[in-house]
Amino acid sequence: MKHTVRSALTTAVVSALFAFSGTAAAIDADAAKALAKKNDCGKCHAVDKTKKGPSYKKIAENNKGKADVEAKLIKHLKTSPKVKLEDGTEEEHKQIEAKDDAEIKNLIGWILAQ
Repeated sequence: MKHTVRSALTTAVVSALFAFSGTAAAIDADAAKALAKKNDCGKCHAVDKTKKGPSYKKIAENNKGKADVEAKLIKHLKTSPKVKLEDGTEEEHKQIEAKDDAEIKNLIGWILAQ
């Protein structure tokens, strides 16, 4: 009986650690920051303050729990849609230049982790 309980507890703990660390470990913050810098995202965005565009923290808060957020943000970063700026004006969002979607997904993961 003790062995079964210990085994079940160990399995549960390992599963929980794997689930918890899987998302965080998958994000390469340095690569995300480098891609953001390369694409001059800091011109309009900052981690925790509003500039011409919303902060990354605000973007994360506004998209928390949305199932389709990654696909929505990939499309947003790849298609240059019109966006409403903090001052109410509109302009085309710059298309992110990346070698592949994995780089963009990493950037999105980093933004949503703020």
